[in-house]
Amino acid sequence: MSETVDRPRLAVRKTYKLFVGGKFPRSESGRTYLVQDSNVSLASRKDVRDAVVAARAAVKGWAGATAYNRGQILYRVAEMLEGRRDQFVALGCSPAEVDEAIDRWVWYAGWSDKIMQVLGNPNPVAGAFFNLTIPEQTGVVGIVAPPESPLLGLVSVIAPAMVTGNAVVVLADEQAPLAAITLAEVLATSDLPGGVVNLLTGQAAETAPWLASHADVNALDLTGVTDPELARSLEQAAAGTLKRVLRPSAGPVDWTADPGLGRMKTFMEMKTVWHPKGV
Repeated sequence: MSETVDRPRLAVRKTYKLFVGGKFPRSESGRTYLVQDSNVSLASRKDVRDAVVAARAAVKGWAGATAYNRGQILYRVAEMLEGRRDQFVALGCSPAEVDEAIDRWVWYAGWSDKIMQVLGNPNPVAGAFFNLTIPEQTGVVGIVAPPESPLLGLVSVIAPAMVTGNAVVVLADEQAPLAAITLAEVLATSDLPGGVVNLLTGQAAETAPWLASHADVNALDLTGVTDPELARSLEQAAAGTLKRVLRPSAGPVDWTADPGLGRMKTFMEMKTVWHPKGV
């Protein structure tokens, strides 16, 4: 009769993949790195290109959706995030940060059908014409996520670009990517069309230059770049294709403060149209 030997069970180590086009592929390079005893995909240049292709394909449908529908989807993200609150806390986010992140989604959801009215306006002109300024989405926005707030900071840079009709390619913080990829799992189950948000993990110093120089990226948010030399080189690369660039803050950012309309306005283009009035 064989004896039963008690052996300690080895937990299955989770591999966090990329989030591209609404799916979770591994990096085409096959590389990973270890964070909090989990494997995290190390994105490559090819992954950046795939993410930009997915974002570009999603822009037309997302920007063409009604503002009310975009608000519904952002609110749904908040609902799903609320349901997974404990999971984010277990990953190291403070309960206060998770609550702030949920509220931030709700706040931006409420702006979806109001921002055009606030930023757009009729202009006084001489002659029998209507002259209207209408804000429109910029297109594909590349974002380097802030390192000091892995969830609230991430939400605070993604949501304002999304709510105004842009699609985004986000480079998560290298040292704290787990909350970002877990947020991607929330987005994947929140009615968000594939490609509106694409999230890559790994080294920003390796992937950000390809995002900055990519001709099909319309704007660049460098909030998470902490190296001044890297920020300058990325801005120079972006200038080659006339991208709109949001520079890193000169000091620490208080992500709990009122975000205001600045980030939404940054990634919108003002379109002016003329229309004859009367006969």
